[in-house]
Amino acid sequence: MKPIMLAAALVALALPLSATIAAAGPIERACLGSDRKAANRATCGCIQQVADMTLRGSDQRRAAKFFTDPDQAQETRVSKSDRDNEFWARYKAFGAQAEAYCAG
Repeated sequence: MKPIMLAAALVALALPLSATIAAAGPIERACLGSDRKAANRATCGCIQQVADMTLRGSDQRRAAKFFTDPDQAQETRVSKSDRDNEFWARYKAFGAQAEAYCAG
C-alpha cells in the first residue's frame, strides 16, 4: 500500500510542473533551453508574455529558432524579401517591448 501512496504523491507533485512546462510558449522554451546567464523561469516567462501580446504563433516559432541558430537571425535581418522584412519589423518591436517590460 505504501508504494502506491508514494507513487500517487509523486504524480501529484509532478503534474503542476509538467503542466507549466507544457504550457510554456516557444519563446519561453527556447529561452530556458539556451545557455544565456539571464535565462531563468521569471525572465523567460516575461519574454513569452510579451511575445504572446506582440507576435503571432508562427512568428514566435520562427523567433524561437534564433536561440539555437543566431545566424538565422542575421540572415533574416539582411534578407531582401518582403516577408522577411515584415517579420523583422515585428521581431524588432517585440524585442524593444520585451526589453522595456522585462528588464529588472
